[in-house]
Parts: sequence; structure tokens; C-alpha cells
Amino acid sequence: MAYDINMIKAVYSRFPSRVNKARELMGKPLTLSEKILYTHLWDGMPEQVFGRGADYVDFAPDRVACQDATAQMALLQFMHAGKPKVAVPTTVHCDHLIQAKVGAVADLKRANQTSNEVFDFLESVSNKYGIGFWKPGAGIIHQVVLENYAFPGGMMIGTDSHTVNAGGLGMVAIGVGGADAVDVMAGMAWELKFPKLIGVKLKGKLSGWTAPKDVILKVADILTVKGGTGAIIEYFGEGALSMSCTGKGTICNMGAEVGATTSTFGYDDSMDRYLRATGREDVADAARQIAPHLTADPEVYANPESYFDRVIEIDLTTLEPHLNGPFTPDLSTPISKMAEAARINDWPLRVEVGLIGSCTNSSYEDISRAASLAKQVAEKNLKTKAAFTITPGSEQVRYTIERDGFIDTFNNIGATVFANACGPCIGMWDRYGDKAANGPRNTIVHSFNRNFAKRADGNPNTLAFVGSPELVTAIAIAGRLDFNPLTDTLINEDGQEVRLEEPRGYELPPEGFAVEDAGFVPPTEDGSRVQVVVASDSERLQLLEPFEPIKPESLQGMRLLIKAFGKCTTDHISMAGPWLRYRGHLDNIANNTLIGAVNAFNKKTNFVKNQLTGEYGGVPDTQRAYKAAGIKTLVVGDHNYGEGSSREHAAMQPRHLGVAAVLVKSFARIHETNLKKQGMLALTFANEDDYDLIQEDDTFNFVDIGSFSSGKPLTLEVFHKDGSTDTILANHTYNEAQIQWFHEGSALNLIKKQSAQG
Repeated sequence: MAYDINMIKAVYSRFPSRVNKARELMGKPLTLSEKILYTHLWDGMPEQVFGRGADYVDFAPDRVACQDATAQMALLQFMHAGKPKVAVPTTVHCDHLIQAKVGAVADLKRANQTSNEVFDFLESVSNKYGIGFWKPGAGIIHQVVLENYAFPGGMMIGTDSHTVNAGGLGMVAIGVGGADAVDVMAGMAWELKFPKLIGVKLKGKLSGWTAPKDVILKVADILTVKGGTGAIIEYFGEGALSMSCTGKGTICNMGAEVGATTSTFGYDDSMDRYLRATGREDVADAARQIAPHLTADPEVYANPESYFDRVIEIDLTTLEPHLNGPFTPDLSTPISKMAEAARINDWPLRVEVGLIGSCTNSSYEDISRAASLAKQVAEKNLKTKAAFTITPGSEQVRYTIERDGFIDTFNNIGATVFANACGPCIGMWDRYGDKAANGPRNTIVHSFNRNFAKRADGNPNTLAFVGSPELVTAIAIAGRLDFNPLTDTLINEDGQEVRLEEPRGYELPPEGFAVEDAGFVPPTEDGSRVQVVVASDSERLQLLEPFEPIKPESLQGMRLLIKAFGKCTTDHISMAGPWLRYRGHLDNIANNTLIGAVNAFNKKTNFVKNQLTGEYGGVPDTQRAYKAAGIKTLVVGDHNYGEGSSREHAAMQPRHLGVAAVLVKSFARIHETNLKKQGMLALTFANEDDYDLIQEDDTFNFVDIGSFSSGKPLTLEVFHKDGSTDTILANHTYNEAQIQWFHEGSALNLIKKQSAQG
């Protein structure tokens, strides 16, 4: 029986009436995304039509998922919510704190020694509040969710931007910050601006070397890293129907890289097959009973331009394998053009490492197709030229591929199998030891989702390219970035020219999935007696103190902390890698705040002017000096500020250190919400050119903050060192409820206040 089957059946029991009511209100056929959104309204039965990209709407998600790095802060906040138990099914997955270095066994053993304090805390909090706990080594959150919890037509939020992976099973699954998760865990409504809708029609059928990964790499090329912001991407067409469920998950997973709220596919036979293969026949049977409601109405896919805000069409028959990168996931190059692109851009052609797996591409199908290529190394008397690693997505997948001989196949070509964890994908890869910052310029290829500078190995000079597992495997065998397996040959150990045959694989294991210990620990029925202990001298964990509201008077005479130049992702604001160890200790992790952001005035990182002394220093140290002096500060940024991970640390750390406002050209959705939740001002330039007005020694007054209200821009007086002034108009998207978060100091403060009032 599936986990939470009664909840799933309850969702399905109300689906038909709510879908029919929404269709009646709108007076037109519905997309799948609209069906799921309107069936999950907080107020129940739909009573009005919401404006896409305009109306804030309260939703009631079915479940919450948290990974260990973000779960620490989320659960530390939940402990302040005054609730004895989570209100919806919730899980915690230990996948981020396992560093890849030697191999699965040694790396997992080391993680259990170095992070046992955090793992013990997460397990005890989970046990106390009725949360399912997945042990270290059980697998990566998104793969485990797909195998155990995702279900067609459901709505889920998760404290990781790649929560969207569950769209492969027809969910609306959305990445959020921990404060949003706390709302839902506490039984409160979850607020989201009603998304716009992008339809992607997939024609034809994948074949040969082309894989589902190439679909999203092409979509990233079309939409760029911000083109999906504020929208759900819904895939459909004959190409979607012909694709595996896990292939759909890969496409949805990387939708986070185009800024999409989430991505999803309509319910079909591939989802039915996957549910049954993973032991959830009861969910498959229930879904079949309402199958027409779990996909768009037929008229929508027949005439998509009438129902989506934008329609993209991709012909899978002519789509070729792609590599995206370096340094951004939307720089897309067809493999046939890579030799030319590498020459023009002077990219190192020698590939040092190929890495496959991660939450994005670690299905049985992915591994089996890659293994079919690895097998050819021996058969054709080849030698793998690059180092090669595999990161299984779950213990169930790992156990099954070991049983079926794939791990032996990889071992035979000298590969390293890492633990079932995020590892290199999240920067937990000890490739250089303490020398990463000055590492050599080099090229790697991987099947992960992100490839920002320093992302995988901490080396700013590593050029990382994203591709499908099969293309990454082929390139690792060849050892060259410009190798095109569709046309090129290799010289084997006998000096003969040989060609790699097209990859072959299995959608699902022919002998079924198998596992001895999946790694799940259920919570006790009554957690009231469970004690959660956090040592006062711990460097890993720190109990939270509520944020004080930012007073209007403190928003006068503000100083500039940093004017960030160009791309400023959550990796730049709060790095991962070695810093993950401090994710449960706000003051300690605040020491990495904005150290990766480029200062617009000197083009250096972690080197800003302290206006109190006139000296230059690190961003956190400078900000702590302002805090000690009782001075609030402003951060200024460029487009898509806060792109990337959902980590709310990128909002909590500046807030903790005394940053009061962030003013940028545009925000990534999750980060903007995280700033609001922490009681800060998240603002955008009404005139983007005003970014150029900001100077290094500026001070600022928010002259009309006393009349802060929905729909009304704020006015910012800017005082320059030479005595001149400018006036800047700052837009915002706060509604009245969100303004209350600001006045109370944070959304959590408001929840606690409301809980105390009964």
C-alpha cells in the first residue's frame, strides 16, 4: 500500500466536482495545471476566476518535503509555531550533507560521523512532530519522492527548488523557502501568485542518442534562465505520451533552471506503469477512476494557443543531443556544433571528469542506457579517457542496478560509485581539498541540473557542461568535449577505428525493483514525550530568536552594503559546499553572506567599502560593523536576483546581519518570497536605469515607508558623497497580508501570534 493512500483518495474524491465547478466559472476547457490549482484552493470549492500573473491565491497543498540542509532551518522555525504535530504529511530526507570523495561506503561512514549531530536533531524533531524521516544514504529527496509519494493531480511544496521533479508523475510540485513550508506544516494556507501557463507541445518521438534531458536543455535555450518565471510549464503531445515517467521527471526537474514555478505532464500510461512498478497499485487504480480529470481537456491540447499564455513546439524526431554551459544552464549547444563553439570560446577540449546521476538523471532507465555504453568499452577494446562517477538517486535504484550487474559494468571501466546523495551536484565534492579556490582551468561534463561557477567542485575555473547521462558517458569514454557520438569514431587499444553504438536501456527493471532497507524511519504515534536537544555551544545548530520588526525610523540614513554586478544567484548569496555544515546555525552560516557576489565598483568578490571607516573588507565583516553601529543597510542587484536554489538562508542571513532591504532590477520568484517572509523589503527599480545611479558611498532614506501599502511604490531618497541627491521609485508586489509580515518582523512571528490568540 502507498504511503498516505487515504489522503490521496480524499483528494481524488473531490476532484471531479471542483474541476467541473472551475470549468463552469471559466466558461472554457481547462489545462491540467488549472485543474490542479483550482482543486487545491484553501477555501475549497472554486467561487471565482483568478487572474494569471496577477492574483495572489491561498492554496492547500497535500504534502511537504524537506531536505536536510534546508530542513534544519525550516524545523527550527516550526518549533516556534506552537503546533504539536504537522498538519499535512511531511518528510525529511538526508541527502545534502554527504560529501563525495572516495566512494559510497567510506563517504557515508564519514558523513555519519561528521554530521551525526544534525542527523540526530532532524530525526528527533521528525519523531516529535509526526514527520517521516529518510536516513542518510536512503537517497536524494526528489528521487525518493517520485518513488514513494508523488501522485497524479496532487499538489506538493518542498524546501528545494527541484521539488518540481514530481511533475513527472503529474503533480504540481513547487519549490519554496522553509517559512512557506512552516505555514503548511502548521495548518495554514499557502499563498502563491496564480501562475501564467506555458504550453510545450512535443511532436514526434525520441530515438537514438537523444534523451528527455535534451528536451529541457532545448527549452532552456528558448526561455533562458528567467523566461519561465511566474509560469507553470505544461508538456503535452505525442512526444510526451511516448516518454517514460522518469524521463518526464528529468524534464520537470530542470524546469527550475528557467525560473518556472513548476512543470507538469498529463496523466498517461507511463505514469500508471511507474506507479505499479514502485508498489503503488492502489494509487494507479484510484487515478484510473478519474483519469480524464488528471490531464487537460482534449480541446486544450488540440488548440493550445487559445489556452496557454505561450506555446512552444519541439519536434523530438529532429532534436539532437545538446550540451549546455559553461557557467549557466541556458547556454545551449547542439552536439554537432560543439567543436566549433569550443574553438570560438577557447573551451578546454580535454574532459577531465564525466559525472552521471543526481536527482535529475538517476532513474533505472538513465543508468541502464549509460551502462550499455560502458559495456562497449570492453567489447570494443576501448579505454575510458576521463574519470567517471555515478551517483544513484535512491537506495532502491542502487540496489536494483547492482542486482542487475550495472555497477559491475561501471566498475570495469574504472568508475567510482558515490553515495545515494546530492554529492557533486550540490557542491559536496571533495575534488581539490583546500585548493579549490585556485584550481586549474578545466572541463567537466555532467547530467546534473546546474553549472554555475564553483557549483560542483568549488573551483571557479571549472567549466561544467550539462548533458544527458548517455551523452556524458560517451564523452567521458572519448575524453573530449568535441566528440560527437553520432558521427565520430574512436581509436581502440589495437589502433582500430570503432564507433559507439546507440545506447539501449529499459524504462523499468525487467525483474522489478528490489531493496533490502530503503532507509525510512516512521515517526512515533505520540511525539509529546520526545525531547529535542540543541547544545548551547554547538557550531552546527542554533535555536532561533524571533526577528524584531524593522522600524520606519531605521530605514532613514541607511548605508549601501553592496551593489552586486551581473548574475547573483543564491549560490553567490549563501554558498553551499563546505558551508552546508552550518545550515542549522544562523550566526555561523551568516559568515558566508554575499561573499560570492561581484562588487559593481571594483569587480571583486567579498571586498566592499565600509563607509564608517573608509576601509575595504569582506561583506559579512562589513555588515557586522554596520549592525554593531545600529545602522540598517541596502543591497542592490541586477536581473533575476536570487536565481537558483530555494534556500531561505539567502534571505535569513542578510536579515540576521541587519540588511533591511534589497533593491534589484528583477527577482527570482522563490527568493523574493523568502525576503518577504523574513520581514524585509524586496523591491524592484521602477526604472531599471536607476541601478546606474547608485554610488559606493550612498546613504538612503525611505521617505514614505510610513504609508507602505499594496500597489503603491516606495520612494527612496539617495544622498551621494558629493552632496547631490537622486530620487528613486521602487516597485513592490506586497499584498496587505504580506505587509503584515513586514510589520510583525516575519511571517513566522505572525503565525505564532495567531496561534497564541487561538
